[in-house]
This record gives sequence, structure tokens and C-alpha cells, in this order.
Amino acid sequence: MTDTRFAVLAAIAAVAAQDADAADTPARVAAALCAALSADAVSVELADPDLARRRWQSPLEFDATQPPAESFALRAGTAVVGSLQVYRSAPLEPSEQTLVRSVADLVQIVVARESHVQRLESEIGARVREVAEQRTFIERIVDSLPFGVYVVDRDYRIHAWNHRREIGLQGVARTDAIGRTIFEVLHRQPAALLKQEFDEVFETGRLQQFQMESNAFADTRTFRISKIPMSLAGGVVTHVITVGEDITDWRAAIDRTAQSEKLAALGQLAAGVMHEINNPLATIAACGESLALHRELAAELPVGAKVPGADPAEMLRIIDLEVQRCKRIVNGLLDFARPKPAGFETLDLNEVVEHGLFLLQHHPRYKRVQVVTELEAARPLLVAGDSDQLVQVLIALAMNALDATPAGGRITIRTRSLIGEDGRPRVELEVADEGPGIPRALQAKVFEPFFTTKPQGEGTGLGLAICYGIVNDHAGQLELVPLPEGSGATFRVVLPEVLLSSAAVE
Repeated sequence: MTDTRFAVLAAIAAVAAQDADAADTPARVAAALCAALSADAVSVELADPDLARRRWQSPLEFDATQPPAESFALRAGTAVVGSLQVYRSAPLEPSEQTLVRSVADLVQIVVARESHVQRLESEIGARVREVAEQRTFIERIVDSLPFGVYVVDRDYRIHAWNHRREIGLQGVARTDAIGRTIFEVLHRQPAALLKQEFDEVFETGRLQQFQMESNAFADTRTFRISKIPMSLAGGVVTHVITVGEDITDWRAAIDRTAQSEKLAALGQLAAGVMHEINNPLATIAACGESLALHRELAAELPVGAKVPGADPAEMLRIIDLEVQRCKRIVNGLLDFARPKPAGFETLDLNEVVEHGLFLLQHHPRYKRVQVVTELEAARPLLVAGDSDQLVQVLIALAMNALDATPAGGRITIRTRSLIGEDGRPRVELEVADEGPGIPRALQAKVFEPFFTTKPQGEGTGLGLAICYGIVNDHAGQLELVPLPEGSGATFRVVLPEVLLSSAAVE
């Protein structure tokens, strides 16, 4: 029997060695063993109930509901990975049991491998489904955003295009956008300008944000465009995410709030204006009385006689000068109060400061403090901006300084040119006061809407928030300069400088 057992074992080993399909090896071994034992059936079963394929049986038509004659555990180390079961009416002889154990030792390697492979396949399948579900979930999030999003690579080809970009008057279907260059899809926009915007993000790795207006709709719409750098690996920017948000309604609300703040500032200036106008009005009244007296005296004297006193022509000249003075004061306030559409032009920052100070000189607290200007006068400090908005920023910062500075204190307003961290020219405006300063714990909140350090009823908390928005619209930065507590407060506005070519200067 020993020779027979070895012969059978060798034959079964040869069957197991065939690698046509490793997954079917247990079935071939079961068939060979079933024939060698003259058994009713032989089966190989995996122990893990969660695996897709758990049982190999020969012959397949055998009803294996009855208990097997013998069952042998299949192990991988100390863990049981399956079993080999023999179905036969006659019990196995000792030599047959030894044969089956040897076959079990041989097949358990294949079974352990098959169990591991199926488990890996199951885990990989679950992971693939999870990744697909996460991807679908993220796509749904991006498609649900209320603003347009698209992503381009360094070849300017579109890799993502959300649903918001598909709808609207200028909508483009995702299937028509993915894989094409941005210049082909957004062909209405200047290709050179688009390329410059993307190249700047690819080269610098910094977020770019600006506003633009579109007339493609029934009315003019304002959009905030954000170009966000993205890197798949390492520090090199591989893609740029572009977000386009319709801020027309938000912009209109900000403009209304800014106008309300402006009118509030105008109310504070009004008292000073009334006092300021009283002086020229008093002079005009005095000149009018002198003219009336001159006329009475002229009527009493002989014709041709010289009337003593001031010359009427001089009186009229003084009246005209004082009327013009009143007119300049009133027009300055009216120009400041009127809402005007934002229009960028090239401005001299020093002239903006002088215009703002002309309005501020009517503030009741202006004459109780010392206002010092340190303006860089070597050359014009040119910026691209809206004069009315920048004057509003200066007035808001200066009025905060006036409120914070005690009587007899000093407020310093400075301008200067500098080179930014990116090597580009900048101009800077600083407003510094000698007030109590802003506690360090509150400094991070000063630009938040409705936050104020003033007593209740004396401030809306919107002034600095509006200033921050205006400066941001001008591609600049508004910041609170860190100072020791009790050293006053200094606010700094930094704006890009406009450099004129020599031809333009000439």
C-alpha cells in the first residue's frame, strides 16, 4: 500500500503542479483524490465565509449535505484557512488517512494562496468602489457650487469643468471643454491676456484675484475671478484652479453700505463746515455793510466828491473771493457725498492725500490735534484707482485717528515708494496716531464687519471693513502695523505703482 500511496501522491502532486489556472487547482486535486480513494465525492472548502468562491467539489453533482466520512483542516501557519472533506460510505483505512493528510499538506498551500488572493481582490474591489464613490461625491460638491470652476494644466488644457460653467448664456458643455485648451473654449477673451494670467500663477505660485465686468448678459454683471495654484507632487505648480463668482448683488450691497458710511462721515464734517463757512459769511456781511454805507455817503456828498473809506471795487473783490471760498468748501463735500460709479484712472497718491485733508480740515477735532504730513515729493506716486474711493479710505483712517488721539497729540500721514517682496514697485500710505492703540488680542478682528473698539453708539464697525474691501479691489493690501501696546495705531495701505514710460512722460 505504501508504494500505491506514493504513486497516488505523486500523481496528485503532478496535477497540483499544473499552472494552467491556479484557481482551479483545488478542483483538479479533489477529482484526482476522489478517483484514488474510490470515494463518492471529495471537496475543498475555504474557511472565510465572506469570500466569493468558497468550495471546489468533485463530482459537482454530488449532494454534499450529508456529513463527510473524514475532514482534514488546511492551515497557513497556525490559522485554519479551509478543509479537505472526503465523502464515502466506508471509513478510510489508516493508509488512506495518511494519503489524505499528505494531500491536505500539499493542497493547503494552494488554498492559502487562493484565500489570500480572493481577500485581496475583495479589498481592492471595495477600495475601488470607495474611491469611485468619493470621486462622485466630490464631483457632486463641485457641481453644486454656486460659481464656475475649471482647472487647466501647464499646457493650458482643461481637466475639470463644473456644472456652473455649463449653464448660462456663455455656457459650454463639459464634454466640449475637457481636453481642449482654454483658448479654444474661452475664445471670446483675449488669448494673450489669458495666457499672461495663468503664466503668472504658474511662475509665482501665488493666488491671483481680480474683478471683471461682463456685458454678455441682459445687464452688466461683476465677477470675482480667483486663480489658485495647485501642485500634484513636489513644489512645482502643475495646475491652476479658476473660480468665477458673480458678485454683482454683493458689490451693490457693499456700495450701498459704503455710501451710508460716507454720509455718516459727512455728517461729522458738517459741523466743522458750518463753522468754516461762518467766517467768509461774516466777511461778506461786513463788506456788504461797507458798500451800503459808501452808497449813503455818496448820496450826501456833491457829485464827483471822493467818498472816504474803502474802495467799493476792493469790497466787491473780497466778496467774490469769499463766495468762491464757500463754493469750494460746499462743492468738496458734495463731490464726496455723491455716489459715483467706480472708474479707475491714473492718480497721484499725494494729490489724493491733499484732497482728503482739505475735507478733513472741517472736522471739529482737526484743529485740536497736530496733523503732520510726510509726503514723498521727489516724483509723483502714481496708482491706478478710483479717486473718490481712495479719498474715502484716507478719510476713514484719519477720522479713526482723530477720534483716538487726545487733544494736543499728533497724527502723521506718510507716503513713500518702495519695492515689494516680488520685486515690483509699490506705493505706501500710512496713517499713524498717538492714541492708546489696539490691544493685541483685538488686532486680528479690526477688519471684521461690525467690530469696533469705540464706545457703543459712536461707531458702526463698518469703516475699516469697507476700507479693506476698497483696497483689495485696487489690488493692494490694508494692514495694521504691529506696535507695542500703548504706542498708538498705524494703518498702512500698499498699492501697486504705475510706472509711466519715458515717452509718456515727455
